[in-house]
Amino acid sequence: MGRRLKDSITSGYFEAANRMTSKDARRRIVAYVESYDDVFFWRTVLSGFEDDTCYFEVMLPSKGTLRRGKKSVLMSVIADNAGKDMIACVDADYDYLMQGRTVSSQKILENPFVFHTYVYSIENYQCFAASLHDVCVMVTLNDHAIFNFTEYMRQYSEACYPLFVWSIWAYRTENYDYFSLSDFTKVIDPGGFNVFAPQVAIDNLRRKVSRRVNVLRQHFPRAKESYLALKDELRQLGVTPQNTYLYIQGHHIFDTVVVPIVTKVCNQLRMEREREIQVTSAHRTQMRNELSCYENSIEDVRSMLKKNVGYINSPQFNRLRKEVELFVERLKTGR
Repeated sequence: MGRRLKDSITSGYFEAANRMTSKDARRRIVAYVESYDDVFFWRTVLSGFEDDTCYFEVMLPSKGTLRRGKKSVLMSVIADNAGKDMIACVDADYDYLMQGRTVSSQKILENPFVFHTYVYSIENYQCFAASLHDVCVMVTLNDHAIFNFTEYMRQYSEACYPLFVWSIWAYRTENYDYFSLSDFTKVIDPGGFNVFAPQVAIDNLRRKVSRRVNVLRQHFPRAKESYLALKDELRQLGVTPQNTYLYIQGHHIFDTVVVPIVTKVCNQLRMEREREIQVTSAHRTQMRNELSCYENSIEDVRSMLKKNVGYINSPQFNRLRKEVELFVERLKTGR
């Protein structure tokens, strides 16, 4: 009987392939990722460690049981067979903050050949607050800073933080049936957003969070001590009230929070640029030509967010790079 595909995908398989090349050939390290969207992000992470001795090839598992987009499959098939020549690269999700309290968390934290994002997912990096103005410039070609993204995401994080701690607490104590991740993200939906009156959305969010926190306190009256202890532990892991958005479900932050905000800001910037063209044009023909040229130069918000690499100086990304750096050093020294 032929061997199943998953039985062939091991680090030893790729190690043997490397041995068949010439002595001067670079060592090939295969990095398996979860989905198409992950390929560019992990290439951004790994490319800085390539030299004349080794290089990375970012790949997607495929065929049979190795379905794309399934972290559980990637972890069970790839991670268990990972090694120096084959690594797994995954979103941290809640596994990083679980700190070994689940099987998947143990695999991510204890396996030296599994690398994770340190934030919930790559979407959180793409929504890195300090980079969102640059995204607007990429979309509209207008560098007028009309909105303070960093301040808004700080206030959004602070408003979510008390309930976020409850969310982690619920999963750590196996009370997620009462307060699930979907329950959490429904509460922290900011709803309507006005570029010129963002505080309205923040204040509304704070009221919703406060109501749900009170419900949880009443339902779990003995949880105060463990809740406070968890807050201290989360801070040690890098979670603060000001950066909580990086650890909240990435798709929620991307689709529900950031895309609507960036889109509305970009609409204002686009209209501002169009008014400028209308005012400064010498005649109608020039105005039409300039407007047409400008419209053809405008980019899509979602596409530009997915290409955003403004997170590369964030503490979380630097921590991830440090993990890869240590791996490459061990690889070269044979440790």
